[in-house]
Amino acid sequence: MAVPQKVIKNLEVGLDDFDHQVRKDNLEALNELVLNGDIAVNPEQENANLHCHSFFSYNGYGYSPTHLAWLGKKTGLKFTGVVDFDVLDGVEEFLDACAYLGIRGTAGMETRVFFPEFADVEINSPNEPGVCYHMGIGFTSSATLVSAQRILEDIRLRAAQRNCRILEKINQFLDPLVIDFERDILPLTPSGNATERHIVTKIADKALAEFNNPAQFWSSKLGMSIDIVEKEMVDIESFLNTIRKKLIKRGGIGYIQPNADTFPLIDEFYKFLSDCQAIPCAAWLDGTSPCEQEIEKLLGVLIEKGTAAINIIPDRNWNIKDPEEKALKLENLYKVVQVASGMDLPVLVGTEMNSYGQKIVDDLNVPELLPLKDEFIKGAYFIFGHTQMQKKWNLGYQSPWAQNNFKDRKSKNRFFTLCGQLNMPGEKTFVRSNEINPKMDPKQVLDCLQ
Repeated sequence: MAVPQKVIKNLEVGLDDFDHQVRKDNLEALNELVLNGDIAVNPEQENANLHCHSFFSYNGYGYSPTHLAWLGKKTGLKFTGVVDFDVLDGVEEFLDACAYLGIRGTAGMETRVFFPEFADVEINSPNEPGVCYHMGIGFTSSATLVSAQRILEDIRLRAAQRNCRILEKINQFLDPLVIDFERDILPLTPSGNATERHIVTKIADKALAEFNNPAQFWSSKLGMSIDIVEKEMVDIESFLNTIRKKLIKRGGIGYIQPNADTFPLIDEFYKFLSDCQAIPCAAWLDGTSPCEQEIEKLLGVLIEKGTAAINIIPDRNWNIKDPEEKALKLENLYKVVQVASGMDLPVLVGTEMNSYGQKIVDDLNVPELLPLKDEFIKGAYFIFGHTQMQKKWNLGYQSPWAQNNFKDRKSKNRFFTLCGQLNMPGEKTFVRSNEINPKMDPKQVLDCLQ
């Protein structure tokens, strides 16, 4: 007897419950249905989405790390990765779920840092000189050394304080609509890591609930005609972006111009990543900022600090309606991949999924991306290889073993890419793991993985 779709849907909804045990139980039930042939999953594709935000920061669909792993399994992704903003709360959950489902999972963290060497220049945060979106990739645990924990707590505290200041300014402007950070915002998150997007979502929901004519309220507050507001409100996600732009982004009533004290220094973040045995990873926007126009210079400084990879969101660099803008950004995309390859920086790609409507995965076979597909897949094998080597044997990219056995990034990258190709995903492994140890050289390790 076929399992009703309603049952499957309810199990999938339960993957986003704030109770981790509920998420785990529902995943096991779904996987049992897969094994019994009651749910069909797509065959594995040579594709990757290594940048998916979960509900531990903000996911546009409300997905938990467990749900993201399930989505990767159901879609047939060869590689999938969680990347949360300012927290590591979902690392073990995601990697465990991927192992359970038998898919290749990786975990990262994104944050904003201050980059003193480019203090007066726009990097990749529009109109915010010195502010740099940056990532750490290849985490295998949320548990950190005391020194790393202090930095992580500082990142979370700065973000919370900034959001409270933003909300205070917005409340004054939106009166009589008032949002309380602890009462209204924090319950939207499973671990208290609220973001600007949580604030915007709650503001929109509360306006709908409290006003008989919310369009009229927004018309008066946003300086837009009621007709335009009503049209925008039909597409709620588009309207949320309008609210965010009008209230929080640069020029908005709640905007706070960052400075050198707003975010941790980039060197502090690198110390945190080193303590966590994670890999510093540059974040590329679209090549139009002054810094990204001189990408060789920017990456050169980052490499000196320890950057060993680069992350790109392809969709915003080619899937553009305006032909001139598309041509410019696509040219920039090809250039940055070429430069990264020449500087021995693996390229990781994803869609973010921190806004409703963003893709589950890029189609790497479209004409615009097909010339780059091999580099993207090679980068996915690289970070999966590091993740497996670090998680299983503490022999990851940043380990003392790796520092002692590789003299350059090229040979180091080649090794971990091969590890990614040879390591099997899942809880079970065919590797003679008891033979792998820090006394072995890279060739001996690879021999064990054959």
